[in-house]
Amino acid sequence: MSKKITIVGAGNVGATAAHIAALREIGNIVLLDIVEGLAEGKALDIAQSAGVYPFSGRIKGTTDWDAAAGSDVVIITSGLARKPGMSRDDLLAKNTQIVKSVTQQIVRTSPKAFLIVVCNPLDAMVFAAATVSQFEKNRVMGMAGALDSARFALFIAEQLGVAVSDIRGVLMGGHGDDMVPLPRYTSVAGIPLTERMDQSTLNALIERTRKGGIEIVNLLGTSAYYAPAAGAVRMAEAILRDQKTVLSCCAWCQKEYHIGGAFVGVPAVLGGRGIERIVELDLTAEEQKALDESVSHVKALVEKVRAML
Repeated sequence: MSKKITIVGAGNVGATAAHIAALREIGNIVLLDIVEGLAEGKALDIAQSAGVYPFSGRIKGTTDWDAAAGSDVVIITSGLARKPGMSRDDLLAKNTQIVKSVTQQIVRTSPKAFLIVVCNPLDAMVFAAATVSQFEKNRVMGMAGALDSARFALFIAEQLGVAVSDIRGVLMGGHGDDMVPLPRYTSVAGIPLTERMDQSTLNALIERTRKGGIEIVNLLGTSAYYAPAAGAVRMAEAILRDQKTVLSCCAWCQKEYHIGGAFVGVPAVLGGRGIERIVELDLTAEEQKALDESVSHVKALVEKVRAML
């Protein structure tokens, strides 16, 4: 039986995710938005593209939540995008209410779905979706680490003059300026990155990765969408095809890394049961300290969201 994916929000991220998901043929797609005609038009456009690059799944655009009933995976992209000069924290109140409303509809129409949250502030919005849905923690996750790892990999590949597919990056912590890239666990065709690059160059790439989102905001005047959409679909594919893929993503951690209960970026195994396990790495004291600091910022933001739910 074909799988069903609902993508909430037919803006840049949602529509791009719908097109990538269609091309990857991971299931039938419902593209949903509150703006009349937006999802319908984009879904029709995507469907017509199959005449050029064929795919077998169906795609439907709608404003009707009942069309999403029985979805296996729901990707939440709806929410305000960042504008130049706007921090992720600025989005907090508005996007919390959007995620709350969307999640309530998901619970009503697709109570067995896996949730992949894309909107910012990412870690806090994953917490909001998990709190409102009351789904098992392994079924709720955020697309951040996949995006941050992809950015890190690109910058490394460009610097070394190698294929980006040869880079395996690991990033942890909150999605933002205090994310924690781990060069010791990042490799180039299996060779540790620390053996291929001097520390000053590495530090510059880490800083660019941390600022990767705002770099695009400053260029485009809006948030990134191609890479975030690709990250969300990659996670959905790993779940729907039970691939047991190791990806950095925002997942619930309790005893892992001494986090003590929070949704934060960690390497995890994604498969048919969602977040199947957290991959625990042996961190140095310095790496653990950086992770602890990042997690503390996530928890502070979560407390603000908790008061809004």
